[in-house]
Amino acid sequence: MPSRRADLTSATWRKSSYSNSDGGQCVEVSDDFPGVVPVRDSKRPEGPAVIFAASAWSAFVNDMH
Repeated sequence: MPSRRADLTSATWRKSSYSNSDGGQCVEVSDDFPGVVPVRDSKRPEGPAVIFAASAWSAFVNDMH
């Protein structure tokens, strides 16, 4: 299966509301890509991002409530 990589260089990232203010558990997401939600560690912005289907991300976030 060929590798598929998204070009995230133009992504606008926002810190998740679930991240706390003391630097712990800092997750950033991007809303720039229809159908998928890239997620990364804000402490390592140069590191990899995990890309979720929008429906999977929505189910995850809704389960957190």
